Amino acid sequence: MLTGEMFVGAARVRGSGKEVRSRDPRTGEELAPGYRYGGAAEVARAAALAEEAFDVYRATDPATRAAFLERIAEEISALAGPIVERAVLETGLPEARLTGEVGRTTGQLRLFAATLREGSWHGARIDPAQPDRTPLPRADIRQRRVPLGPVAVFGASNFPLAFSVAGGDTASALAAGCPVVVKAHDAHLGTSELVASAVRAAVVACGLPEGVFSLLVGDGPELGTQLVTDPRIQAVGFTGSRRAGLALVAAAASRPQPIPVYAEMSSVNPVVLLPGALAARGAELGTAFVGSLTLGAGQFCTNPGLVLAVEGPGLDEFVSAAAEAVRGDAGGTMLTLGIAGAYASGRDRLAGRPGVTELARGEAGSSVACGGAALLSVDGSRFTADPELQEEVFGATSLVVRCADQAELLAVVRALEGQLTATVHADESDEPLAAALLPVLERKAGRILFNGWPTGVEVGHAMVHGGPFPATSDSRTTSVGSLAIERFLRPVAYQDVPAALLPPVLRDGNPEGVWRRIDGELSRD
Repeated sequence: MLTGEMFVGAARVRGSGKEVRSRDPRTGEELAPGYRYGGAAEVARAAALAEEAFDVYRATDPATRAAFLERIAEEISALAGPIVERAVLETGLPEARLTGEVGRTTGQLRLFAATLREGSWHGARIDPAQPDRTPLPRADIRQRRVPLGPVAVFGASNFPLAFSVAGGDTASALAAGCPVVVKAHDAHLGTSELVASAVRAAVVACGLPEGVFSLLVGDGPELGTQLVTDPRIQAVGFTGSRRAGLALVAAAASRPQPIPVYAEMSSVNPVVLLPGALAARGAELGTAFVGSLTLGAGQFCTNPGLVLAVEGPGLDEFVSAAAEAVRGDAGGTMLTLGIAGAYASGRDRLAGRPGVTELARGEAGSSVACGGAALLSVDGSRFTADPELQEEVFGATSLVVRCADQAELLAVVRALEGQLTATVHADESDEPLAAALLPVLERKAGRILFNGWPTGVEVGHAMVHGGPFPATSDSRTTSVGSLAIERFLRPVAYQDVPAALLPPVLRDGNPEGVWRRIDGELSRD
């Protein structure tokens, strides 16, 4: 079923560059088939096809695009068995986790289909003409959102399905009316080909232009830069390292026409333990925390890599229970040998910083890409004085920051970089401190949780998976949930346009039946 080829529109294409193979991270074994890198020619062809498809695809009605997204979900579900089987080989992730990820991927597609049918994404606004207004009349002005154009999407290493070929970036861009060119991640090339074949089958079944979707394989820095700087690409979705994300942001900004890059990059996701909660259940929190830390070998973007607490009752119990749980962890298989090597280097670098104490280290597993957990500690004053202590270690390592008092706790929080999440554990007695903490956390994170753990992101309408830099390159939006569609849309106003020429969503009588803001008031009239 796997051919080792890319999809450039309707054509299966084998590149002419370096041959690469995904590896089983448990054994290091190379997996067939080999894939050859594409280059400038494949980028140019895919971008040209996407541009050719754009005007036709953007003109499709919401129901047509919704049916397309649902058809992609059906095609992926039909291939779920082979997709999961291949993804297990390429990632070392358990079958149950990947089966769930298939469901999340198809669920996202169906969520955006429902969003399209509901219609509020249009952002329809109407300010009716006021010809008798003095001293000047008001023109008839109507507004809606339109798609940006072809979008480049970069597959993520840690989610081979939900943040990859047909993941949230692709689903939201297609929902917005934007053709997509995906750059596959080398870690799961076979999985990417299988999912791309499902998307391609949906393109054919729905009678859409071939350029609506392409899948490229290539050198990350080289092909990625070529893709982002192609003048036909109008936006970028990316999940990965800060270094790679900033390189794409710089490339997009250097174009004659700069374009937006929605890059999810780096987050240590602080967990704040307030005194009342610690005193009441410190040991219980310590054990539960390590469950979140080691989930998926710590390879979630919401992995809790930082714990903040004030010296006092319960903190020693928390640390003791967490250290015991870390020592008992068998060590998970990481996604690639390269990621495992980078994790080990980052863990040891963090452990070697001045003032840092290693509290516990987990067992080394048997796989060649194993990443053992580690728990470290430092005091609050040292943490705020050393910016390197904030750098993300992608894996199951976390740093406990012991603050002298509540004032130092607040100072540490204020010194944090931007984050995807911030978690607070608090009891009723902690509410005054929590109230002082919340406004600070709002400036630092895209999602604030109370009495839970950050790993696990619900896909829905209210979710925010984003945050201030360096968590993302643009904190104004989200990469998860229905709001993500707005990344690939822009507003257009229509002034005194003849009724027959207006888009249906802006016409009198509301033929689309959607909510619109008419003269400032929400209405379905």
